Amino acid sequence: MSTKNVSDWLLSQNRYQRAEKCVDKKIEGKAKTISITAGKGGVGKTSVAIKVAKSLADAGYKTLLIDCDFNLANTAVKLGLPINDDFASLIMGTKSFEEVLHRDGQFHLLSGCNGNLDLFENRLEYDKIILDILVGHEDEYDFILLDSPAGIQKDTLTINAYSDYRFVVVTPDKSSITDSYSLMKILNTKYGVKTNHLLVNKVSNLAQYQKIVKTLSETVDHFLKGRVNVLGSIEYENKAVDKFDQILLGSANSSIHKNFIKVVNRFTEENISTLFSDEKFEVPFATTHFGKQEVQPTIC
Repeated sequence: MSTKNVSDWLLSQNRYQRAEKCVDKKIEGKAKTISITAGKGGVGKTSVAIKVAKSLADAGYKTLLIDCDFNLANTAVKLGLPINDDFASLIMGTKSFEEVLHRDGQFHLLSGCNGNLDLFENRLEYDKIILDILVGHEDEYDFILLDSPAGIQKDTLTINAYSDYRFVVVTPDKSSITDSYSLMKILNTKYGVKTNHLLVNKVSNLAQYQKIVKTLSETVDHFLKGRVNVLGSIEYENKAVDKFDQILLGSANSSIHKNFIKVVNRFTEENISTLFSDEKFEVPFATTHFGKQEVQPTIC
C-alpha cells in the first residue's frame, strides 16, 4: 500500500474525524480510544497512561490499557507485575486475547514484551496489529488507552492518527516542547489531525505552566491552524522516578493524585459530559493549583 493510500485509509477509519466529539460511548456502543503520547521520552508518559486508565476504571468504566512499546514495555514494571512474552504469544496465535490480559477489576492491561528476540527480528507492522486489536475488542470496553511510543516513527503516528483523542504529555524541557510540536505538526500535515489535548508534567510554578501553554497553543494555532485543549498540569516532585510512581499510583490523598483527577474530570466534562456524575468526584476540577493560587487554563 502506498504512503498516500495508507494516509487515506487512516483518515477514513479515524472515528475522531467522522463522529461528533460529545457522543456518549454508552449510546454509541464502542470504546473511546485515547492515545497517551509525547514528542520525546522521559516525560512521564507511561505513568500518566497508567494513572488515567486506573482513574477511569476506579470510576466504574471498563478500561483497557495497551502498552504499544512492543518490546520495551514499562507498564507491567511500573505496576509491579511479572514480565512475560504474552504479547508475542498473542501475535503468534499461541494464546488468545483473553489469556494475555492482566485484570484488576475494571482495569485491564495488555502489556508488551521486553527484549523478545522473535519480535526484534520480525518485520511485522505492529501498528496494524494494534489497530486489529482495537477493531476486534472496542465493543467490549468503555475506554481503550494506548501508551504509544514517544517520537514520530510510523507506529506512533499511525496509533495517534487512529485514536479518538490524543493526550500529548510535555515537560518544561525545551526539547520536550519542540518535539511535541513536531509530533502535532506531522499528525496535522500527514493525517489531518487538528486537535490534541495537552498535559504539562513536572511543572515548578504557575508562570512556567502558563508560558508553556501559551507557547504551544499560539504556535499550533498560527502555523497549523489547529487547536490545543489544555487538560492541566502535574506539579514537579523532587523524588526518584520509582518513588514518584509509588505516590502517583498509591494514596488517593496525595496532591499528585488530586492533580490527575482534575485532568481526567476536565477531559470528560468537556468531551464526554455524561460519563462522570458529580457523585463520583467531589472536587470541581477546572482549575490548576499552585499553592493557594488558582488559574483557569487557556483553551485555544
